Amino acid sequence: MASGAQYPFPGNAPLPRYEQLKEERDLALVEANIPAGTTVVHVHPQVVVAPARDHIVWSIFSTLYCNFCCLGFMALAFSVKARDRKVVGDHSGASSYGSTARCLNITALMLNLLIIFLIIILFAVGIISVARFQHGV
Repeated sequence: MASGAQYPFPGNAPLPRYEQLKEERDLALVEANIPAGTTVVHVHPQVVVAPARDHIVWSIFSTLYCNFCCLGFMALAFSVKARDRKVVGDHSGASSYGSTARCLNITALMLNLLIIFLIIILFAVGIISVARFQHGV
């Protein structure tokens, strides 16, 4: 319709021209030189962090079966600390405690395997020496 269009209002007078009022957000867009009608979306990349391992099952096994010099119990304590840090959301603390628990579990396992091998070797040598002594060699 033309700017001077007639509408069916009383008196059939033309509508006055009104100036559109700008809102605060429109002023902010104009000041930032962003064209009206555009939407700015800031996307932050999500960094997926693998959860820290706490080795709690291995620590329980080391505590119950391979508790040489209480290394298994110490590993269990560090595993529980790692799990607590993971629940809180401190991933670096959880990985640090988990790494310590893993090292203690490995040390306990190696020392217990060494003791088992020494017992087997001493038992075998003892049987051989008893057999030689009985035969008079």
